Amino acid sequence: MTEQTAGRRVVINMSLSLDGRYAAPDNPQDMSWVMPYAHSDVARDHMTSLWQPATTALLGRVNAEGFLGFWPTVIGTKGADPRDEGFARWLVDTDKVVLSGSLGEAPWERTTVVDKPATEVVADLRAAEGGDILVLNSASVIKALLAADQVDRLALTVFPVFLGGGPRLFDDGLPTGRWALAGQTAGAHGTLALRYDRIR
Repeated sequence: MTEQTAGRRVVINMSLSLDGRYAAPDNPQDMSWVMPYAHSDVARDHMTSLWQPATTALLGRVNAEGFLGFWPTVIGTKGADPRDEGFARWLVDTDKVVLSGSLGEAPWERTTVVDKPATEVVADLRAAEGGDILVLNSASVIKALLAADQVDRLALTVFPVFLGGGPRLFDDGLPTGRWALAGQTAGAHGTLALRYDRIR
């Protein structure tokens, strides 16, 4: 039985290869290995289940530039899947916090740039009213929050591919703890969408 976290939940979303990597070894920015699977019903429904209860998106600078450079262009695109368009609209309209020591000001609407450790930013966000705090595929932010045991829900999409190297999401030395499976969905292409809640 999971114990519900009081207040706002921190939900992390990350795509992983079957061998536990979140990026290829030669080019961390190359996400082409994800694309054959990311447009599946399982991946889209999984993402929808994450953004609907969330009122804040938390991103690192690199992911913010990638997400906010691409997703707004989906809105109004002919033939766009309604779930993709729904996520795009949510991302544009929701409050966004971008962690960066190099961005002076945000080039995106409803965005605050903060140059503080992820754990401090999350503490500030938890103290405010709102829904879930959704951390979108920003590995450095997620790793910091995992190391500080500040993640309430792990949302992982596992794609059936070996990258054979590259960075792993779960480093040695993480705090010990137990997690309860809150949901699982398997897709036709071998994609798995998994949700785990921290037992405290």
